[in-house]
Amino acid sequence: MKQLLKIYWFALAATIIIWVSTGIFAGWQALLTVVVLTLLEVTFSADNAVINSKIITSLSPLWQKLFMTLGIIIAVFAVRFAMPIAIVAISAKLSLSEVVNLALNSPSDYEHYLSLAEPAINAFGGAFLLMIALSYFIDHEKQTHWLKFLEHRLGKLGKFNDVTIFIMLLASIILYFTVSADHQGTILIASICAMALKIGLNLLEEAFSKNNPSNKVAVRQVYGMAAFASFLYLELLDASFSLDGVIGAFALTNNIILIMAGLGAGAVWVRAMTIHLVKNKTLAKYQYLEHGAHWAIGFLGGVMMLKLYGVELPEWLVGSLGIVFIGLAIATSIMSQRDIKS
Repeated sequence: MKQLLKIYWFALAATIIIWVSTGIFAGWQALLTVVVLTLLEVTFSADNAVINSKIITSLSPLWQKLFMTLGIIIAVFAVRFAMPIAIVAISAKLSLSEVVNLALNSPSDYEHYLSLAEPAINAFGGAFLLMIALSYFIDHEKQTHWLKFLEHRLGKLGKFNDVTIFIMLLASIILYFTVSADHQGTILIASICAMALKIGLNLLEEAFSKNNPSNKVAVRQVYGMAAFASFLYLELLDASFSLDGVIGAFALTNNIILIMAGLGAGAVWVRAMTIHLVKNKTLAKYQYLEHGAHWAIGFLGGVMMLKLYGVELPEWLVGSLGIVFIGLAIATSIMSQRDIKS
């Protein structure tokens, strides 16, 4: 218990401060949104923590501390704050300073410009999230299945090359011919850009994995520029993994402060989880947690796609169903472990 408190005390304290402050200054509905965003960020980034733990093992104690301090600042403000601002700026064709000013000082005007950019954001975010979910489940080498009836059949599709890209391109074409004529071009371009980004991130991850110095010295600790290179690699991984959470957050709220608060709290927990995995020399405790998180990602992607047709689901329903996926995945993981032991 003392060891857990030593690892998670900062994450717990930061989360309590963020949640309490949100409840006091923004109300219980905003608090619920921030809680959901925090939980989704933690579960969506479970695989991130696992990968991070493999790399951070090779870092010296100094660089591990930098990962938990300087790295958190980068994760919260650069990735969780600047990235959503950039998405809105690009979509609405405004300068970054204009978007920041609107988001912080003129919420009504910000909402206006955001509504104009909403088709592009939903098409981009929906396509990106759905591609993440499909890429995870369409894998014929995957041996562990949670919802076996569906996941086993999806896994078989992975025997065919580029099937995920084909499905998403087909979906983009269908979108083009079925959405409002006013937004056809924007939605098509946004969805294709999302696919290009997802593929590009995969290629970048592979390139860094091959050149990552920590892979060459997996046992002994690295220092100096080698440690700095590994640190940069960790931050790039965090940025790529957090994209699904940042974009998916728009399905819950358009308030940039709430997005930063919820995802920022989640990012702190992910850092603590990474250290926990390193200290205990173990991987994920719940074998189906990633499955539940990716079903939640796919659900959020579908919600954003439905918005292109004017279908708006209540925020509480979107958040609740996401948590249901995750909760069921955890519960079935526990039951599966008990069956194995018995």
